[in-house]
Amino acid sequence: MIRRRKLLLAALATPAIAQAQAADRVRVAVFNVSSALPYYVAVERGFFAAEGIEASAVPLQAAPLIVQAMVSGDVEAASNLVTLEGANINSRRANTAVYIALNGQNARYQMEQFIVRPQSTAQSLRDLKGARILSAPGPANLSAARAVLAANGLQEGRDYTIQEQQMGVHVGALAAGTFDAAYTLEPVATIAERAGAARRLEAGVIATHLLGRAEAQAFAAGAALTGKFLQEKPDVARRFASAWSKACALITSDAASVRPLLVQHMQTSAELAPTVPLVNFVMVRDLSPQDLADFQKFVDLAVAQGVVRNAIPVGSFLRAL
Repeated sequence: MIRRRKLLLAALATPAIAQAQAADRVRVAVFNVSSALPYYVAVERGFFAAEGIEASAVPLQAAPLIVQAMVSGDVEAASNLVTLEGANINSRRANTAVYIALNGQNARYQMEQFIVRPQSTAQSLRDLKGARILSAPGPANLSAARAVLAANGLQEGRDYTIQEQQMGVHVGALAAGTFDAAYTLEPVATIAERAGAARRLEAGVIATHLLGRAEAQAFAAGAALTGKFLQEKPDVARRFASAWSKACALITSDAASVRPLLVQHMQTSAELAPTVPLVNFVMVRDLSPQDLADFQKFVDLAVAQGVVRNAIPVGSFLRAL
């Protein structure tokens, strides 16, 4: 009788124990370019699991769709949300997207860049006069492309045409001759170059032409959590950030060990994976005063261009976890 009672009590307790040990689910919007790498590292290397988190990817190939998913509550996090989209929504709805990490981009840490067809005679951005240009999708990418070209004396309509296209068609559109040049992202730029569909004209154009220093960090995207998630589940958010930090640290210290994930998750060939450029993944807590100043300048330029509707201090949507 005593043994039977112990077994009954154990059976009744099991669901509660299982529930207590169940991993916290976090849905993560993923824009599948190389700056999403920390997400895949955190999943595949068990960093999320070690923090008691079950992360699931929600593929969304445009920043406005990611913002919409964060507003609607369809996701709790974003792996690499364009920061100008984040600034724009936060200027209207505070704490919609709060960044815990940023991705630094420039000529060394390559992400955004202009590429041209191999037979193009263009040697500089000024030589894109008359070009039919495609752009990575989303208002922020289009605005950055236009602003960089304007800084080089080119005006849309008069000197070139530009049209946004989903990332998956960039290589084919250049190879077919539908467009002469592209403002694109990694790993698409490297894939296009190695496929013979394009050659790199200039990378790191935001830092050089908009921030005014080639060595500046253009924080054009980053990992973000919804304000609601941070408020309602602060411990889960802290553990998510811990896993993310470990992933960023591993990429920085031993990128070669995680580059195979570009093949597994980003349609990058095994031949290209070792050489695809990576951005500088930085946790918000590790940003320097110069980094913050550069980021503020980047957002202020977007406000002046009308991409971000209202002026906003960048510190209002950054969180050091």
